[in-house]
Amino acid sequence: MAEHLASIFGTEKDKVNCSFYFKIGACRHGDRCSRIHNKPTFSQTVVLQNLYINPQNSTKAANGTQSQVSDEEMQEHYDDFFEEVFVECEDEYGEIEELNVCDNLGDHLVGNVYIKFRYESDAEKAATALNNRWFAGRPIYAELSPVTDFREACCRQYEMGECTRAGFCNFMHLKPISRELRKELYSREIGSGKRRAPPEPAVSTSTKVKKGASTGVAAKREKGNKENSRPSKR
Repeated sequence: MAEHLASIFGTEKDKVNCSFYFKIGACRHGDRCSRIHNKPTFSQTVVLQNLYINPQNSTKAANGTQSQVSDEEMQEHYDDFFEEVFVECEDEYGEIEELNVCDNLGDHLVGNVYIKFRYESDAEKAATALNNRWFAGRPIYAELSPVTDFREACCRQYEMGECTRAGFCNFMHLKPISRELRKELYSREIGSGKRRAPPEPAVSTSTKVKKGASTGVAAKREKGNKENSRPSKR
């Protein structure tokens, strides 16, 4: 019996524990879920809930119509956000193996930022510290996440451009950064200067990031904007 329960733990056959929470660290039913959300006491991964705000989804003109944000502007805005969070967290808390941002629209996934550190101790330190910080005028809600394999958490249909549920899919739709920024961030020297090879992106960047998307965003960021949006102690 024990072996059987262990083999189905976190799967759809498990009638006690929530398989969605186990796979993606979030559940659309939230506290109303009929199954148990086993929150980890230790993990390499920290989730920052609803941290990223997509301007294409949130920007509206005065008359209520959706403002036009070009794909190039969108990619530059996202790359700026990604770089700032990555550099700030890695410099403050420890080496990052992987950082992913959800592009879903469901309340339980929208704007979630998942940071997988190399060491569990660094993730625990980050989760504790970030809960006392703010980003872009909003408090940060951080907690340890059970997600460590993002390939299992991602929507495979989305990666193939075939997901019919769009942003309301219950699996992760990860928003990719530009190739140039990925290479820049994952080749940074930290600590002793030793660095792991860049991880394979959980979602292919070949079809999601358009040619001509912004590069070298660090040089373009204005100092004033950086100071306004940087996480601050409060």
